Amino acid sequence: MNFGDILRTLIEERDLTQKQIAHDLNIAPSTIGGYFQNSSEPDFETLKLLARYFDVSIDYLLDFRSGKADTHQEDELLRIFRSLSADHKVLYVEQGKAFFKINKQS
Repeated sequence: MNFGDILRTLIEERDLTQKQIAHDLNIAPSTIGGYFQNSSEPDFETLKLLARYFDVSIDYLLDFRSGKADTHQEDELLRIFRSLSADHKVLYVEQGKAFFKINKQS
C-alpha cells in the first residue's frame, strides 16, 4: 500500500480534510495534496508529526512489516485494537470470536 493511500484512509476514518491536517500540522496544503497523489513523500520530521497526530507508528505509515504481522490488515487490526478503551477492547475481541465461530460454521 502506498503512503498516500494509508494517509487517505487515516484522514477518512477521522472525517478530516486535507486542509485541516495541513493547518493542524503547519504543513502547506499542496504538500499534503502531493502525499495524497503519491507524487511526493514526507521527510523524517514530517513522518514523526503524522505518526504522532494519527497515533500510529511510522512503520504503519510506511507499510513496513517488522515481522510481527504478516499483512497490512493484521497491522490495521492491531492499530484499531490499541486505540480502543479497555471496555471496547473486550467487546472487539468478543465480536471477533463471534465472527470466527459464524465463519467456521459456514
